This record gives sequence, structure tokens and C-alpha cells, in this order.
Amino acid sequence: MSQRVEQVVILGATGSIGLSTIDVITRNSERYSIYALAAGRNVELMTQLCVTHQPKFAIMDCDQAAKKLRENLAHISTEVLHGSEQMAQIAAHNDVDTVMSAIVGAAGLIPTLSAVEAGKKVLLANKESLVMSGQLFMDKVAQHGATLLPIDSEHNAIYQCLPHTLQQDAKQGLSQFGVSKILLTGSGGPFLTRDLKTLKDVTVEQAVAHPNWSMGQKISVDSATMMNKGLEFIEAKWLFACQAEDIEVVIHPQSMIHSMVQYTDGSIIAQMGQPDMRTPIAYGLAYPERIDAGVKPLDFATLTDFTFTKPDFSRYPNLALAIDACRSGQAATTVVNAANEIAVEAFLRRQIGFCDIYRVNAEVLEKSTLHSLNSVHEIMAQDAQARALAHECVSRIR
Repeated sequence: MSQRVEQVVILGATGSIGLSTIDVITRNSERYSIYALAAGRNVELMTQLCVTHQPKFAIMDCDQAAKKLRENLAHISTEVLHGSEQMAQIAAHNDVDTVMSAIVGAAGLIPTLSAVEAGKKVLLANKESLVMSGQLFMDKVAQHGATLLPIDSEHNAIYQCLPHTLQQDAKQGLSQFGVSKILLTGSGGPFLTRDLKTLKDVTVEQAVAHPNWSMGQKISVDSATMMNKGLEFIEAKWLFACQAEDIEVVIHPQSMIHSMVQYTDGSIIAQMGQPDMRTPIAYGLAYPERIDAGVKPLDFATLTDFTFTKPDFSRYPNLALAIDACRSGQAATTVVNAANEIAVEAFLRRQIGFCDIYRVNAEVLEKSTLHSLNSVHEIMAQDAQARALAHECVSRIR
């Protein structure tokens, strides 16, 4: 009897995670089919993807981009839609089995929640969903019987290193199964050894040139400031039902060990591999099986050294800020995420300097009125307030 082909929706299809997902699906076309692709405004690349893979639906962020795409795809049957509401509807469609959530930033929250509420298998690469709505998000996963698989390389590594029982239900508690600490690794980005006095002179080109990973501009800047690791710290708290004290960040410049789990008997289990996102994507798609990801295994004969250090918070103040926000609660993490999105965008537009990213984030958190967040509406209101404050801060710096 032939295996049923899984129907997959890719939110963020034109980004690096989306393209890697398409690559893995193409390598395993007997098991997976692309049901829908969703993207921002990259009409040219979306046109190529749709012509090649002919999904049933293609969804663009705005009406203008959708019109251009519709014209480009007039000769094929793909139906073109636009807007986050349509993304949410397609993510929850009855014919869909799996949703890859790879839209960068807060824009990914609503369609990802829609997939969760429809009980889908959700491959979570959009860390902001948990940073903004952790408790609400995880409660909905449980309430609707959704399957949540982390795709960020670090969280995917932790997931693989946990006991099977904890993979199925992290709420049972780490210590009950002998886990004493989660060790979250990070490369340290391109400025690990740069003179601190010169960080203020960092250019956009230098900040987006990550030494190990191929990523979009926003995530690359977050890796340079290590805010990305701060957001992953917050995400780990919710994914693995633990506290900030249970997580430790470790700098590992080679990016070969993707994260580790420390056990009470002194054992540490690490997940290793090439710095290639196709490995965690393939793991999520096929879980609990394994499939071809197109990634070569590590050749230990060619590896020179593995080094590990503690993060220097004077070099990475954004990491310290995110960890403090994690301890403070949901409103603080929502604020930090929103402020950071505005600050990084301003830096990429050359409106503020590299060190000003932290200045904006810290000032917005200090000035924000933190509310108890019990609904998506309240989360989005807190997010909007923080963005407004961040825009004000950017305008004063410029």
C-alpha cells in the first residue's frame, strides 16, 4: 500500500528557510507535496517557485504584489491570494497536513496560530510566535491537539537530545527525567573578537555577513547583536516548559554542535551536524522517521577544534536584555521583540548605528507599560505600543 502524500503549506516561501524546505520536499516528492506557498513581496522569486512547483495556492503579503503575481501565473492553475487573513485560512485548510512557519517577525504569529487551532503539524521556525505569545500559544497547541516541532537549529537539537517522553510532553518537567540544564549554543556572530570600542562603526554589510550560516538580513543582524540568541532563549523556555535558570547560553564559534542537554548524572548529550537548515527541516517533516536532507555528514578527520566560552554581556547587551525580559514575563518579551524589529529595520536602512539597536530596545522596554497579556488582541496591542515607542526613539537618534 502506497504512503499518502502529505500536503504542506510554506509560510515564508521565498526566505532561506522556505527555500530549504522546498529543497527537502523536492528530494522526497513521493512523501510530500506543496499545497500552498506564502511570501512577502518578492514577486519574481515567487513566480519562479510557482511555475516550478505549481501549488494550489500562492499568497502574497499585499494586493499589489498579488496582482503582479496573478499576471505572471496566468498560464497555470495556481490561485493567487493576498493578506495575512488568507494565509491564516489556507494554513488551517482541511486538505493541509503540515505548515512550515518561516515568516520572519511578528507577522508570522496569526497564520501560525491558525494552523495550531486547526490541529496541524506545525514546523516552527518563526520564534517570534513564542516570544510574543508563549503561554497562550502552548496552551492552544495542547487544546487543539496540534503537533509542534521546533525547526530553529538550536531548539531542534535540544528536542533531539531530550528523552522521548519529554518530546511528547515537556510539561512533565525536565528534572523528573533527569535533565538538569539546557545548553543553548551560539556562534557569537561576526564580531566575537572585534574590539568593543569599534562596534559603533559596524556597517550593514559587516553585520549581515554571518561567518557560518546563510540567513536573511534581519536574522543576520540579530545574530551579530546576539538578540537572536536572546529570542531563542525565550522560545526555549516555552518549548521545553522550563525557567530561565534552566537555560545556559554557550558560545561555540564553529556552529557544529547545535545545542546540548545536560543530565543530573553528569552526562551531556549534544546534537551535531553541518550548519545547514535542511537537517532540522527534514527532521521536522518526517518525525519520528529520518529522510534525505541533501546534507553531508561531518567528516571528523577534517575538524580542527571545537571551542566554547561564556557570552560577554558587555559585547552582547541585547542578549542580556532578552534574558532579563524572559525573567520579567510575557509583556516584556513582546516589547523587546517589537522594539528590536523596528531598530534592526532602521539600522538596515542606515538610519541608526549598530550600537543604537540596543539603545532603542532598552529605552522602549524601560518606557513601556507592561500589561497582563491574556489574548491575541492584548498581545498585538502591547506590540503596537512598543513599535510606536521604538519609532519615536529612532527618530530622535537619526
